[in-house]
Amino acid sequence: MTDDIQFHFKSPNDSPGYLLGQLTLLWQRKQKAILDPLNLTQTQFVLLAALAWLSKKSESVTQVDIANQSNADRMMVSKVLRTLEDKGFINRHQHKTDTRAKSIRLTDSGSAILQKALVDIENVDLAFFGHLRDKLPDFNSNLRQLIDDNNT
Repeated sequence: MTDDIQFHFKSPNDSPGYLLGQLTLLWQRKQKAILDPLNLTQTQFVLLAALAWLSKKSESVTQVDIANQSNADRMMVSKVLRTLEDKGFINRHQHKTDTRAKSIRLTDSGSAILQKALVDIENVDLAFFGHLRDKLPDFNSNLRQLIDDNNT
């Protein structure tokens, strides 16, 4: 019955999609171990980090800005931002020029938890990807290329 199934790759270890999936699961486990004690999910962390990056350039960061920066679904971003607001990590204020939009800002508590998470996550990333050493810039470049090529 399974003899009729044809695979393009000779083994799972020849499949870039399979390997990327395995790598992602391992990396997410490492991040979860760091973020759980901080009462953050990986998605919440990503959105807080996106908000912080965007806030360096603009005083009026919107939900759409955060969704675009994080390459995330707008409805999901809305739900996660609501959760972050309930946790006291962000505030929403009336946007200065767009009456339909809210300007989103980190609270002092949100800034503190994000700073703690950033230090811990960056240390985990350095350890996780550390064996790549001088190949890390090329690895990152290839990842950015894949994102750019497939972001349609």
